[in-house]
Amino acid sequence: MLSKKFELPSEAEALPGRREAVQPEHAHAVFGQSLLPPYPDDHDQLIVGMGSFWASEPLFWDLGGVHVTAVGYAGGFTPNPTHNEVQTGRTGHAECIKLVFDRKMVPLSSLLKIFFENHDPTQGMQQGHLQGTQYRSLLVVEPGDAEEAKDCLNAYSEALQSAGATKAITTQILTGMPFYFAEQRHQQFAAKASTPPARAKGLGIQMT
Repeated sequence: MLSKKFELPSEAEALPGRREAVQPEHAHAVFGQSLLPPYPDDHDQLIVGMGSFWASEPLFWDLGGVHVTAVGYAGGFTPNPTHNEVQTGRTGHAECIKLVFDRKMVPLSSLLKIFFENHDPTQGMQQGHLQGTQYRSLLVVEPGDAEEAKDCLNAYSEALQSAGATKAITTQILTGMPFYFAEQRHQQFAAKASTPPARAKGLGIQMT
């Protein structure tokens, strides 16, 4: 399994994980809000996986209507995984960012546009030079948002085709999957590092 970077494990192959959940100890380094629920009742959630969560999380910090962001893991089998476990490829999870947002101020379509335009959703089990199932393109949406997410995927697929791209989008769209917080040292890493990672970049193709 350690060599299967491009193949998701089955539930039987996945690491067992643990009962104890990782709980971020500090407030958001940019927003000052707690990363933990409860969140405002009128807010919704979206989970996006678009490669390195260090590079992707800052894309959503400048948006009005985003209450808080947090990095962690979703889309796999292992409960409460550690970063080291996710990096083995044996949990099934992708590195993700959880967004808590007020759709009256920032519609879901705006967040999905940022998602698709700021990574390469056609690369399968990698993102740029980062290889492995943990870097795949992934969306975890609330059940009522699944159709809008699919429509957005199709719209970006059309934009890619119009621009001459030949590879198909490989983004997974899931519902009802849990999000597990990453360890404290990974939260808002770009805001705290002496040399912040470069922000995630896409293919330079805009949605219409």
